[in-house]
Amino acid sequence: MQPLPSRFFVTGTDTGVGKTTVTVRLMQQLIAQGKTVIGMKPIASGCEWLDGRWQNEDVRLLTAASNVTAPAELINPYRFTPAIAPHIAAAQAGVEIQLEVIQAAYAQLTTLADVVIVEGAGGLLVPLNQTHSMADLIQALQLPALMVVGMRLGCINHALLTAEGLKSRQIACCGWVANRIDPQMSMPEENLQTLIDSLQQPPLLQVPFQESLA
Repeated sequence: MQPLPSRFFVTGTDTGVGKTTVTVRLMQQLIAQGKTVIGMKPIASGCEWLDGRWQNEDVRLLTAASNVTAPAELINPYRFTPAIAPHIAAAQAGVEIQLEVIQAAYAQLTTLADVVIVEGAGGLLVPLNQTHSMADLIQALQLPALMVVGMRLGCINHALLTAEGLKSRQIACCGWVANRIDPQMSMPEENLQTLIDSLQQPPLLQVPFQESLA
């Protein structure tokens, strides 16, 4: 795997494409290289009641994979109970997601670890509030993006749209990952080669199908 920057944002071609799976895998590889690594999930929708508090599974997995301890409010500034779009969940909770809050938490995390990986929610253009999307957050944090492609029917279109979205917003793309989320996908190697040709680069990583990180 080619070297990654010490700070980057993991975005996906859709929801459910395995951003957390990929982020944890990358964290493990970087930790194996002797680096201190922490994962951040600025916005998380969908929580369950565990150990006396509301917890999000993605945040729990990122926290467990980190080899640096940080306050929960820095790792995950915004957490909502229903598993719905962030801006809708925030509106139901009477909260407005503010980029400045996330920027401040991220800045503190960068003082604690060699590597900070920020994982988004949903895809690139998921709304965060009435004026900002996930792409605006990436720009506000001034991070390059790593694109996770969920290898299933439709992935080529989704990947190319996401790549176009990054390019149009002048967000640097530091690579992409092919995550095999559908073990029954037809013609997976042909789809992979099309993506390599279209994106003009091979994937940094190919993640085999797995039922669950847990």
